[in-house]
Amino acid sequence: MKKGIHPDYKEITVVLSDGTEMTTRSTMDVSDGIYKSEVDSKNHPFYNKNQKITQKAGRIDRFNKRYAKK
Repeated sequence: MKKGIHPDYKEITVVLSDGTEMTTRSTMDVSDGIYKSEVDSKNHPFYNKNQKITQKAGRIDRFNKRYAKK
């Protein structure tokens, strides 16, 4: 590796939304060495299959708006 062209690579602690902590190495610039994640595989709709439900709810709402009795 060439000297002086790469960012600092240091240990950080990643705290997931459920409180789980893990230590990894990263070039991320966090002042206290802790990165707090708001979204992870336990609460993101893509991973827990809630995405289909929200899509269906949106389509139902559009249908009700369009064809609601006035």
